[in-house]
Amino acid sequence: MTPAERNTRIAAYGAAHETLVRALAQFPRAMWQFRAGPDGWTIHEIVVHIADSEANSFIRCRRAIAEPGGGVYGYDEMRWARELGYHGQSADDALELFKWLRLTTFKLIQTLHAEAWTRTFVHSDSGPVTLDGWLDTYERHVRDHIEQMQGVYAAWLKQKPA
Repeated sequence: MTPAERNTRIAAYGAAHETLVRALAQFPRAMWQFRAGPDGWTIHEIVVHIADSEANSFIRCRRAIAEPGGGVYGYDEMRWARELGYHGQSADDALELFKWLRLTTFKLIQTLHAEAWTRTFVHSDSGPVTLDGWLDTYERHVRDHIEQMQGVYAAWLKQKPA
């Protein structure tokens, strides 16, 4: 990744909370619990997942910077949603947690020198990941889930009585 590409991704990474809040405003709260299919997630669950994912991201980034080559674990997202009772958790609290985790890491990565971006952590499922690879994954994460939410919303609109 070139320094210019990295800077563009860092800026998008830092804007993710605002992007998410703007996207969520298009979905009526009354439909946030709607499930499009038996294996689909609700918008509420996606919001809570984003916070949990960001907590993992927070640690992974710091692990790569402070303890290059150290290990991190993957996790079963569906199991987390089920076992941690995402429906019973507050989506507003999850959004707030995401905001602060993302902001704190955004401030940190803005200060990194070029060499730091080649540092790695070892993911239990995917092996070595550079900090550039971490940024690529998490810069896209919220946008990917907004697309997922739009699909849930479209399914809700189709089943909604006219």
